[in-house]
Amino acid sequence: MKKLLFIYNPNAGTGMLRSHLMDVIDIFVKAGYEVTVYPTQQYKDGYRKVKEFKAGYDLLVCSGGDGTLDEIVTGMMEREDKIPIGYIPAGTTNDFANSLSIPKNVREAASIAVNGTVFSCDVGKFNKDTFVYIAAFGLFTDVSYQTKQEMKNILGHLAYVLEGAKRLFAIPSYHIKVIYDGQEIEDEFVFGMVTNSKSVGGFRSIIGKNVVFDDGEFEVTLIKMPKNPLALQEIVAALLIEQIDTKYMYTFKASQVTFESIQEIPWTLDGEFGGRHDTVEIQNCKQALNIMVDANAVEKLTIDKLLVESE
Repeated sequence: MKKLLFIYNPNAGTGMLRSHLMDVIDIFVKAGYEVTVYPTQQYKDGYRKVKEFKAGYDLLVCSGGDGTLDEIVTGMMEREDKIPIGYIPAGTTNDFANSLSIPKNVREAASIAVNGTVFSCDVGKFNKDTFVYIAAFGLFTDVSYQTKQEMKNILGHLAYVLEGAKRLFAIPSYHIKVIYDGQEIEDEFVFGMVTNSKSVGGFRSIIGKNVVFDDGEFEVTLIKMPKNPLALQEIVAALLIEQIDTKYMYTFKASQVTFESIQEIPWTLDGEFGGRHDTVEIQNCKQALNIMVDANAVEKLTIDKLLVESE
């Protein structure tokens, strides 16, 4: 019998997995797996468990929010004997799962985790760390890890908006040199993100179009420091209607990006605190993450990629 390691965060989202736990395990067993279940106990516990488990498992399935997925993928990337990952999203936003058409329905996601198709997508290296779909700095980026879990559960996306709105009139900016693919940008920025996702914080289309998950390139969005209140209003308006405003934003694709600043800047990786850095080197590890998705989703992702390549 094949062996499956199931790691889940019992505190993620509304804790909805608890009422479906037996159903999920039953789906795994019916798919032919002997199942080992491990509920995470504290921050970084999922990372530790993945990094340290002994060989012998054929599949790892995790359940939780984007932060839980980040821990699991980071641990897997540090192993020599990597195995595919199935994902049951149970967080507040679940940006990455939405991008790969992994459903919110627990039973459906569990079935895809064990009966789906392996999709090899890109993953990011951030100095010595790893991120799944976003590395970001500046405005709003600390909201996800400073907003209490209880507030996220009750308010959902509104929690991020309310917490972020408090900072609109005290915007920190950072003077940064950005180097990518032989080009260089130097400016004052209030926000920047390097992504491999079709949505961020539940918002779509603010990261550029033609997102391909296995092309070896990230989408980069940088927002310049507004020089007056009118410019700030235009930036906020562009974000609300989810459009790129080229007067205030840089957008480009890159496989490798370096950020250099005089001061240390706080970063967030997949919604979790990623430390303070004055130099950040981000590299796309092409198709390094094997994740289970629905066969129809793989077909759609392949078609999307072909369409982008043909343009």
